[in-house]
Amino acid sequence: MRTLFVPLAVMALAVSPAFSQSTAGSNPSPLGHAAPGATEPAGPLDLPSALALARQFNPGLSSAAREREATDAAVVQAGAWPNPVFGAQVEDLRRDNRTTTLQLSQPIELGGKRAARVTAAERARDQAESALLGRRSELRASTITLFFEVLAAQERLRLAQDSVGLAEVATRAAVNRVAAGKVAPLEESRARVAEAGIRVELLQAEGALRSARRQLAALWGNASPRFTHADGALDHLPAAVADVQSRLSEAPVLRQARLEVERRQALSELEQARRVPDITVSLGAKRVPADEGMGSGSGRNQVVVGVSVPLPIFDTNRGNVAEALSREEKARDDLLAAELQLRADVAQAAERLRSARATAQMLQRDALPGAEAARQAAARGFELGKFSFLDALDAQRTLFQVRNQHLLALAEAHRAAGELDRLLGTGGGETLHAAPAPR
Repeated sequence: MRTLFVPLAVMALAVSPAFSQSTAGSNPSPLGHAAPGATEPAGPLDLPSALALARQFNPGLSSAAREREATDAAVVQAGAWPNPVFGAQVEDLRRDNRTTTLQLSQPIELGGKRAARVTAAERARDQAESALLGRRSELRASTITLFFEVLAAQERLRLAQDSVGLAEVATRAAVNRVAAGKVAPLEESRARVAEAGIRVELLQAEGALRSARRQLAALWGNASPRFTHADGALDHLPAAVADVQSRLSEAPVLRQARLEVERRQALSELEQARRVPDITVSLGAKRVPADEGMGSGSGRNQVVVGVSVPLPIFDTNRGNVAEALSREEKARDDLLAAELQLRADVAQAAERLRSARATAQMLQRDALPGAEAARQAAARGFELGKFSFLDALDAQRTLFQVRNQHLLALAEAHRAAGELDRLLGTGGGETLHAAPAPR
């Protein structure tokens, strides 16, 4: 009897540790991160350094990587076989009539459940991988966009500082002309009011720059930026969009939607497989009490073999199958809707980029040189008494407005290029921001 009981017990105790050790060995080790402030430069920051910091320390990217690791473990778990069940049963607690049964049962999955379960887990892993790639692409686009926002804010601040300098010159000239009795004191008052208004714009530009720097540094988890200024060329326009239609099919949102269709299809197949009942095979030993006349203390050992099959009478898994099929069709509809929305968003961003490029080029080529020449001529004429203060002030304001329009057009072009980077994926970033546009 012992020769049969001992192997059954050893098998029951050994199975669970084997599976637990396999699962424990697949656990990903936690990733350590250094403090982002320790690696952020305390001087100028260029775009490659900003991209490297964001890739290394962005919490959202780290979260997507953790999800990808979790799906690897889910695939391992999906391929696990059902655990055997060890059972012991005692009938009649009286010693002479006691019957003891030890049994080891092993469920056997039928209908391809394990293969369907593994396929569904693999599709979920593909989705997590695609989400990670999409997050990297989105982070790259956000970093580029915010980097150029900082460049635009720096240029806006420089423009405001130049305007304050021009206003101070105009105010001093007005004061001198009033003191010489050439103009009325009203001219000095107007000059001081104009200078005060430009100083307000300077304060607003300083606040906008601080906000832009914080938003950029937040991408790598640093609430207090250490870099002094962004080092780059804002006036280098992003390149025009090329091969948009060929790149639409590989856009992150469409890739995710297609993988969701495949995952839902795998789940539908899994629910179909679950309609096939599993069987359970059991093997054991039974010790029965001694028969009358054989004397006490001697009993008989019997081998117990069994097979059990559930009868799918009340629960045929029909509801789960119908739900899975409906969700599969929903995923197909979501894919179509995502494609339509993507095309509309890409067309809008491409049009924004085209319009902003054309505006910036026209202002750079036609408006800025003329406004600068008019401002210089008006300033010299005002100092010589040939023009009134209003003429000089109007020329100064015109130059400021044209410069500001040019700056807004440059910023809008980079924002539109960043949006296309995000929509079309990482592959678009190198093309859209590769080279300055011709002027």
